[in-house]
Amino acid sequence: MNSKKIPPFPELIAGINHSAIHLEMRDAYLPDNPNFLKWKETGSLDHIDFSAWRRTISDAVARGVVFRRARIVSEPIADYIRYEYALTELYNVAAGEQVRWLPRRQASDLALPGNDFWVFDGRLIRFHHFAGDGSIVEDELCDDPAVIQLCVSAFESVWERAVDHSVYKPVQL
Repeated sequence: MNSKKIPPFPELIAGINHSAIHLEMRDAYLPDNPNFLKWKETGSLDHIDFSAWRRTISDAVARGVVFRRARIVSEPIADYIRYEYALTELYNVAAGEQVRWLPRRQASDLALPGNDFWVFDGRLIRFHHFAGDGSIVEDELCDDPAVIQLCVSAFESVWERAVDHSVYKPVQL
C-alpha cells in the first residue's frame, strides 16, 4: 500500500467530486468520547453540535457528491451502536448522507476488508485503524487500484443487502 500524509477530513471531502462511501464494521468506537459518555448518562443528544459535520457534508452534497455509509452491526446492538443509531438522523442523514445497516449475521458470506474505510471518488481510500476497545490508532491513505477495487466491491455487497436507516430497527437487549 502507498502510505501518504493524511490531510484533515474536511480537506479530503473538499477535494472529492462525485462520491464518498464509508464502511463501518466495529461494535465499539471511541470509548472516551465525551459526547458518547454524556449520551450514555442522559440519553440526550442536545449537547452535541452537529453544525461542522452538516456544513462539510451538505456543502459537498450541494456540489453533487453522493455520500453512502453502511454499518455492519452485531445484534443485539452494543451501547456505542445504540448511540450511533440515535444520532444518525440528526448527524448523518440531516447532512445529506444515505445510511444503511446490515446485521452481522447477514454478512457471514461476504468478503470484507479488515478495517473500516472511506473511498473517495473511487480513487483514494482512507483506512481507519482502531485498538480493540475502539480507540483510534491511526489512519492510512491508499491509492492502490487493486485495494480500491476490493473495498468498493465489499462496500457494494454490503450496501445491496443493508436496510435503509429509515426502515432499520435494531435489536436491543
